[in-house]
Amino acid sequence: MTAAENVAFREFELSGWEDAEVTSHYDRDLGGVTKQSIGALLDAAGAIQGIRLLDVATGAGYAAAAAAQRGAEVIGVDFSTSQIDLARRRNPGLRFEVADAAALPFSNEMFDAVVSGFGMLHFPDPDAAVREAFRVLNPGGRFAFTVWDAPEKAVAFGAIFGAIRMHGSLDVGLATGPAFFQFSDPRRSERVLQDAGFQAPAFKHVMQVWRVSTPDEVFETLLHATVRTRATLLAQSADAIAKIRAALGEALADHRRGSAYEIPMLAVLAIGVKPALP
Repeated sequence: MTAAENVAFREFELSGWEDAEVTSHYDRDLGGVTKQSIGALLDAAGAIQGIRLLDVATGAGYAAAAAAQRGAEVIGVDFSTSQIDLARRRNPGLRFEVADAAALPFSNEMFDAVVSGFGMLHFPDPDAAVREAFRVLNPGGRFAFTVWDAPEKAVAFGAIFGAIRMHGSLDVGLATGPAFFQFSDPRRSERVLQDAGFQAPAFKHVMQVWRVSTPDEVFETLLHATVRTRATLLAQSADAIAKIRAALGEALADHRRGSAYEIPMLAVLAIGVKPALP
């Protein structure tokens, strides 16, 4: 991506996440899914009592709060003031700051661990964000991040994008951004970690399940609690929206369990270690 494309995509993402309605819907309707991988994320980063941990793209502060409960000294950052306001209201005893993942306002070698739960999907330059994580880590420190797995495994995303492709269009003129599922590929995750200087990259899949009463809950959540998917849906015609909604229901039918639905939403967890001093 060019510098101009990076700026445009950042402004697009920031505009979405500054919308208090979007952040509120995410917190209420999608946060219950993404919280399911926080334990594995913190374990991978070595989040134990006494370490200094930075949570990048902290959102409402889910991972930061969980790390603090383990006894870590935590700072959470996000580029969205709406998210930081929410995190501060939820966790008044913790430190949260507005900051860009690609230009962290911290000195070199300040933290023992850096984590980012589903943040890499939203950075215009994720490679720069990984380099910044490396910079602020102490030697021997660990960086861990989660992203959605491939669309056939993060089933709701696969279903909605398939429905849009069938009945509408995915090419609606949004700001050009990094590929949404690029880090679902372990080879891409390995490359971004190694290019930044991390050693011993490792990966694992983390099961998450989205439990809803009806497929329409999934549609409404993706329409109100996301940025790229929301913008794509809002650009469709009324006729296409009706067909997309119906197609989503059909695609999720196999995941009905009794009177509800249990939709697999797997995550990929990637871990890198900053080389220790000789």
